[in-house]
Amino acid sequence: MAPDTSSTLDRLGHEIAELSAHLDAATAHLLDLIREFDARGGWNTGFLTCAAWLTWRVGLDPGAARERVRVARALGTLPRLAQALSRGELSYAKVRAGRAGTAAHVERIVGGWRRVDRLAETRETARRHRSRALHVYQDEDGMMVVRGRLAPEVGALLVQALAAARERLYQQARATDAAPDSHTLGSAETSQRLACDASRVVMRHTPDGRVVEVGARTRTIPPALRRVLHHRDRGCRFPGCGRPFGQGHHIPHWAHGGPTTLSNLALLCRRHHRAVHEEGYQVERQPDGELRFLRPDGRPLPEVPSPPNVPDDPIHVLRARHAAQGLRIHARTAMPGWLGERLDVGWAIDVLHPLAART
Repeated sequence: MAPDTSSTLDRLGHEIAELSAHLDAATAHLLDLIREFDARGGWNTGFLTCAAWLTWRVGLDPGAARERVRVARALGTLPRLAQALSRGELSYAKVRAGRAGTAAHVERIVGGWRRVDRLAETRETARRHRSRALHVYQDEDGMMVVRGRLAPEVGALLVQALAAARERLYQQARATDAAPDSHTLGSAETSQRLACDASRVVMRHTPDGRVVEVGARTRTIPPALRRVLHHRDRGCRFPGCGRPFGQGHHIPHWAHGGPTTLSNLALLCRRHHRAVHEEGYQVERQPDGELRFLRPDGRPLPEVPSPPNVPDDPIHVLRARHAAQGLRIHARTAMPGWLGERLDVGWAIDVLHPLAART
């Protein structure tokens, strides 16, 4: 290979290594921002999690978004690793290990760590199994007292059963209530949500069986119209959600004269159906047929957020920012300290894992 070609390739290699270290340092800053945003609940504007917000706002794959949030939270308790990442000395793939070793070493150590975790989890599961208990008795004043410790899956079933029973009692109370109470306006929106998709309807079809209209004073979405609704919306229409299962929402509510027609319906998951009815979010159908969502303060919540402003030379800006922070990043900044020796995973876990000795 000619000397000038070799020199050119060396320069390219150095630039790749240096820019990679700059990107790692920028990733550390990004994770700091995600951790603060997550802790302060900035994502709680109709989104279920911080990862769901990242998927909508940044365009990350849901799995990658969950990983970013998980790593951001973990780095909040690992200041030395966080500092090494912020200096470009560690790559994002190696951030859970240390400065010495390759990414493959990290994966092997993490695998060993998880094996120890599984053994510890098995012992913890056995301990929790032995501590199970459930006591139900009637107190002196006639009240039923429930005390106990249940396995998580059993507890989840109990909570669901109680919620279903509470909902049934609530519906029975509503059905037997003779007249509405003017002092119960705060449960009014909740009642509208519960009644947004209930009762019987009369439908009109074309000769070939296609649904063309539903009576304007009825509220249930019939099966044929529901199938068309699911086919059209393909999941919850709330920006950034897309859950495949949902409930039919009347855009102008049926109680306000809104008809049960396809153009007046939108598919929303249970969480976002509640957000529209009870948390101040609004949805309206525009003249072109598209949906428009508004936050409680009236600001629009777009289906796709506007792209951020990126400078013409982002690499120059990144290098200048790191230089202003006093970071000295070069081609050897992220080079591992591994000298080729064989990795002793058992020794690494014994040193690192707090439960390894007992295991």
